[in-house]
Amino acid sequence: MMVALLGATTLVLVAVAPWVLSAAAGGKNLKSPQKVEVDIIDDNFILRWNRSDESVGNVTFSFDYQKPGMDNWIKLPGCQNITSTKCNFSSLKLNVYEEIKLRIRAEKENTSSWYEVDSFTPFRKAQIGPPEVHVEAEDKAIVIHISPPGTKDSVMWALDGLSFTYSLVIWKNSSGVEERIENIYSRHKIYKLSPETTYCLKVKAALLTSWKIGVYSPVHCIKTTVENELPPPENIEVSVQNQNYVLKWDYTYANMTFQVQWLHAFLKRNPGNHLYKWKQIPDCENVKTTQCVFPQNVFQKGIYLLRVQASDGNNTSFWSEEIKFDTEIQAFLLPPVFHIRSLSDSFHIYIGAPKQSGNKPVIQDYPLIYEIIFWENTSNAERKIIEKKTDVTVPNLKPLTVYCVKARAHTMDEKLNKSSVFSDVVCEKTKPGNTSKIWLIVGICIALFALPFVIYAAKVFLRCINYVFFPSLKPSSNIDEYFSEQSLKNLLLSTSEEQIEKCFIIENISTIATVEETNQTDEDHKKYGSQTSQDSGNYSNEDESESKTSEELQQDFV
Repeated sequence: MMVALLGATTLVLVAVAPWVLSAAAGGKNLKSPQKVEVDIIDDNFILRWNRSDESVGNVTFSFDYQKPGMDNWIKLPGCQNITSTKCNFSSLKLNVYEEIKLRIRAEKENTSSWYEVDSFTPFRKAQIGPPEVHVEAEDKAIVIHISPPGTKDSVMWALDGLSFTYSLVIWKNSSGVEERIENIYSRHKIYKLSPETTYCLKVKAALLTSWKIGVYSPVHCIKTTVENELPPPENIEVSVQNQNYVLKWDYTYANMTFQVQWLHAFLKRNPGNHLYKWKQIPDCENVKTTQCVFPQNVFQKGIYLLRVQASDGNNTSFWSEEIKFDTEIQAFLLPPVFHIRSLSDSFHIYIGAPKQSGNKPVIQDYPLIYEIIFWENTSNAERKIIEKKTDVTVPNLKPLTVYCVKARAHTMDEKLNKSSVFSDVVCEKTKPGNTSKIWLIVGICIALFALPFVIYAAKVFLRCINYVFFPSLKPSSNIDEYFSEQSLKNLLLSTSEEQIEKCFIIENISTIATVEETNQTDEDHKKYGSQTSQDSGNYSNEDESESKTSEELQQDFV
């Protein structure tokens, strides 16, 4: 019992000992800092926090950090023994795409417990700072040079330096009416301004792929210069003739010389000064007219920027407004290829890609609209349809009518303003309409109903033919009256009797002649009877004569 009591007393003393020591030293328990915030702008890493007890003075704060895969905590450089509530740890070399953990504690004679900050990824936490801006003034334009946010050796935006897009806000200092311009290059020129006028502007950057929008730069104000004696050339256009490009522009004065320069468009996206990267176009240097012609092989496939400058020998104008020059579009826009499927009252037109030599389709990376013109082959009245689709229906056509169709392509981008020549004319005949089908069905029904009558008429006609050209062997009615059913029977019976052979025993050869004569007489008598008799009694007379003859023969034999 005594041992247990001594053990409990020892535990109480051990647990209370730190508080007793702190109280003996005149100290107080420190509370951990609260509401720690991490602010990252470009490559600046800032920590801010709140004190837990303002009444306690001479308190310092320290941070530790931990990277993925580490078991130990490491002191955070730049954030040790800080007397304020803010510290900068930008000197720490971090992988901005990996998570990091932080913890903080208060320190005096004793220390508070650690307060852990939620882990975070620096790149996701980072905000885009203001870009660096430099401006230059002309008489009617301002040239803006933009450097991407962050330092030259920025770690945060090392992979995104070329992905920044910029927008600006500009206004006259005297009016304050703002104009916004989106998606500009790192070197941008604002045209059509007033000479000797002060303009102010500010610029911000954005990373659209990461959904990050930066903050505006400080406001920059600059005054345009006095109007130059020679204005810059205007309305620059590029066209194609045969195998050459033709560049044309407008200018106010005569007797001038001009030069034309070009630049790869992608260089505009790269930060820095591209002034010395512009190059002269062959055959377009010191030209005396407001156009120049140069071969297509000067430019490979790509997008370029063109500009023109005027000079009178003593004075030189500012460069003209830069125009975009796409070799694919400017070179030649081929006419479309289409196929027609004819219906009774419409055409279905299927538009395909144009073909090059070798029957290879042309791949066009820019959107097109199609102009389709059609007309009746017997008329010159044309009708037009404009469609974005490649499957077009031409309605309200006449059945069984020949229509002719031609088509051409236009670029949808109004700035390019390019059109192809018309395709070859294709003529097609529409199919029969519904009226013809109805008449066909009616005709079939009438034919089915008339078929029995036609068959009957054919039979009657065949009978007439047979009666005239192939008469029957049957005797006529006046002859048939003389033959009754009974007479026919007698005729048949007599005929059967005539076929019976009668045999006699002849003893005297001399009587043969008499018998033969008698037989001959009988045959003659039969023939005469069959031709002249008018009733059945003829046959009975023949029987009587036969009986008489037989009696005479018997008497002779006797």
